[in-house]
Amino acid sequence: MIGNLWNLLQRKRPSQTVMQRRKHFLDQGPDHLYAIGDVHGCEDLLASLEAKIVADALARSGSKWIVMLGDYVDRGPKSASVLDRLTFRPPEGFQRFCLAGNHEEVMLDFLNNPSSDHRWLDFGGLETLYSYGIHKLPGSRQAIRNVLLSHIPQEHISFLETLPSLISVPGLCLVHAGIRENVSLEEQVDSDLLWLRPRPTEGNSASRNFTVVHGHTPVPDVEMIQGRINVDTGAYLSAKLSAVRLSKGEAPQVIQCS
Repeated sequence: MIGNLWNLLQRKRPSQTVMQRRKHFLDQGPDHLYAIGDVHGCEDLLASLEAKIVADALARSGSKWIVMLGDYVDRGPKSASVLDRLTFRPPEGFQRFCLAGNHEEVMLDFLNNPSSDHRWLDFGGLETLYSYGIHKLPGSRQAIRNVLLSHIPQEHISFLETLPSLISVPGLCLVHAGIRENVSLEEQVDSDLLWLRPRPTEGNSASRNFTVVHGHTPVPDVEMIQGRINVDTGAYLSAKLSAVRLSKGEAPQVIQCS
């Protein structure tokens, strides 16, 4: 395990133009899909929201998914615990899918290129390091690598590395940030899927037959406009973590904990 993590920390991260994350295109979605917005280290809120989702699902038959929309780490106090939860089995009766967020991408860049002045440290990364018990970084890159090797589980790194950037099912496209208009889903690039800010009036284009479900851009309450649902309610600042249930033949239903 240590050897694998060492190799990860030693190598350079491939450029966006060379390596793109996986995209999942599925012919069939579940009967009930629960999409959860940006967690940002708020593991207590995630535990409470999962309990509400499980309770909501008890009265519903059919297949059930939980889709995490990215940004599990940074800013909040328990990023390591969030990753522990997401790398453990999902609640009974559910499948869980996790997407990459831009904060996971920047964290990985730090792990591959550690330095005491890396931008991640001012992007919420210090709080993530604290959650792993790392409260002070040494000065040299080699010493930083040694600290990371001794504190961050390989399972967490592998999880972050393998997160997809898009899940598409009939009628829905789930991403962290948004999609580029007038570009096919197959040709979308991670720099947009993980970083794009949607225009406030952006809705259903004439050629689109699906709704985009995303997070990334905090809003006071779950935002639903034609063709787009934003589930990021700024949990680390608002103490409100949100999900939306998308059930076949029903209107979207918001589920929240605070």
